[in-house]
Amino acid sequence: MRVGQSKGWLLRAAGSPRVLLFGGGLAILLAVLAYRGADKPARAPAAAAQGVRADSAIAVRADVPVVMDGLGTVQASYTVNITSRVDGQLQTLAFTEGQMVKPGDLLAQIDPRPYQAALDQALAAKAKDAAQLANARRDLERYLTLAPEELTSKQTLETQRTQVAQLEAQVSGDQAVIDNARTNLDYTTIRSPIQGRTGIRLTDPGNILRAAASTGIVVITQVQPISVIFTLPAAALPAVNKAMAKAALAVTALSRDGKTQLGTGTVLLVDNQIDQTTGTIRLKAAFPNPDNKLWPGDFVNARVALETRKNALTIPSAAIQRGPQGIFAYVVKADSTAEMRLLEIGADSGSVTIVEKGLTDGERVTTSNQYRLQPGARVQASTAPAGAAAGATKTPAGTPAP
Repeated sequence: MRVGQSKGWLLRAAGSPRVLLFGGGLAILLAVLAYRGADKPARAPAAAAQGVRADSAIAVRADVPVVMDGLGTVQASYTVNITSRVDGQLQTLAFTEGQMVKPGDLLAQIDPRPYQAALDQALAAKAKDAAQLANARRDLERYLTLAPEELTSKQTLETQRTQVAQLEAQVSGDQAVIDNARTNLDYTTIRSPIQGRTGIRLTDPGNILRAAASTGIVVITQVQPISVIFTLPAAALPAVNKAMAKAALAVTALSRDGKTQLGTGTVLLVDNQIDQTTGTIRLKAAFPNPDNKLWPGDFVNARVALETRKNALTIPSAAIQRGPQGIFAYVVKADSTAEMRLLEIGADSGSVTIVEKGLTDGERVTTSNQYRLQPGARVQASTAPAGAAAGATKTPAGTPAP
């Protein structure tokens, strides 16, 4: 193809519909990209001017309960393993598994016939010896009547006295045998010694029970009231003792996730020694447990209310941050910029933290998005004041503490 012919072919191709369509689409794409590139610098300053969105709350005065949390285990107030005290065949079980029983309720019956026979035999032996004793006493009375007239010898009189004493001892021994036989007979009827709930039965009627065997019939646990044994740091011992000296120390049992309240009770005692391996002290609390929310063997969180701080400056615990310089919070200043403020904090009630130093009444702190903040950054804070969270009772700012 010659040069002139090639130029003509290129001109004809450029005028074709396909080439024109491709060129038009390319021009539109370049125009869109140019528009987006020109819009970005305009939007960035607008976003920076609005600032970082963050929730906020105002530092307020409130009455704050000072609490401490510990991990606890629920234990039955009393646990009794019902076993047989005599050997014999188990005839009947008078309880239903999971039944609530009272002291004296019938639980089981062991075959009483061998023990009834032993009791009858002991009663007969005593009656025989009692008859002989009565006869010996009458003989002694006759000898004592004849002795002043010397119609009987002193030896005969002393022998009769000895025989009376022997028979009296024999009758006393018979009575002890009777008491033992009657006790064994009573043991064939097994009754509940406490009020509580029966567990799964451990044996069935027809089995031979042995007094020396470790296998029982059923385990009864008292769940109303019920106990919780929990631990607190050993450093809390002075505060706990101080609070218990003033009044009964209240404790609340919470579920493992801390969201559900299972019951309220009082601390019974503090253990008499500190666990040196864990640096904790054990406490025991009693709960009425009327609705059976606390169950033996369960793990719970125990929350002890040591005292109530009156008119304390508080902020939500979500505002507290920890950094290389210590504990701080971001304060939203009047010009809507963030200021990192170092704090000295006191007790934490879970949702509310007491501020000892670093804030004043009415200052606003951020409670979210702190990781996006830095000193001097603009903050678009929520306008609804959070105030003190649940668990603190608000008091007017500047109200003196009682």
